[in-house]
Amino acid sequence: MHPDGMTHADEYGDNMVTMLELIWGKGYMAPGGPGNVAKLLDGTQPQGKRILDIGCGIGGPAMEMVQTHGAQVVGIDLEADLVRRAGIDARAAGLQEHCRFQHVQPGRLPFADASFDIVVSSGAITQTEDKASMFADVLRVLSPGGYFTCYEWMRSAAEYSADMHYWFKMEELTYAMETLDAYGQALRDNGFTDVETTDASAWYRSEVRREYNLIRGDLYPQMVELLGQQDADHFVENWRAGVVVCESGEMRQGYCRGRRPA
Repeated sequence: MHPDGMTHADEYGDNMVTMLELIWGKGYMAPGGPGNVAKLLDGTQPQGKRILDIGCGIGGPAMEMVQTHGAQVVGIDLEADLVRRAGIDARAAGLQEHCRFQHVQPGRLPFADASFDIVVSSGAITQTEDKASMFADVLRVLSPGGYFTCYEWMRSAAEYSADMHYWFKMEELTYAMETLDAYGQALRDNGFTDVETTDASAWYRSEVRREYNLIRGDLYPQMVELLGQQDADHFVENWRAGVVVCESGEMRQGYCRGRRPA
């Protein structure tokens, strides 16, 4: 149950990516599929716009932005193998003229000021320690009036429980979670206007329970065939642990957006 993102390098192995595509759809390393892309872009008028996808993973969302929403997209990620796979899929779909993928290093975004009309992210900020610097740099690369919109995995305001620490252990990924309110405030503090935050936790509480029932049931034999018994069982337990922290309200999900002042 790993949101795709600007992770520490090489945290996503082949079996993990295979598992995420099994549960979330080809090209997707975060939940929601094309519907999540539509929510991220709702109201931004993406047709013909230049979009930067931070933490593009294997490229499914970026290609959806091109095919369904008519955008021109650059996807970036810290993991070179994910970027390579995204590029192969974009060429196979004939989208290489509209959808480009780029391997980047941690730090300042490698783009000029005001390079993009919209910046999107699904899970990358979850795994970014210095959110203030990230938001400031996103503001820099946005054109005046441009949108930043993200879907993130978040925390409650309470101290982490043993269940949450166990879920982190099962995830085997680097997280730097914050509350939804903290995201909104950080966007305002770093110069964004028209900031909006939406709690999507109720949606994913239902979704994660459905996913868990699927992977321990009908999907399990295919997981064993593709991943091997050990990894299949690991992912079943990973999702069980995720259900616990989602249903307790400790692990939350939310949408945030803001605009660069015109």
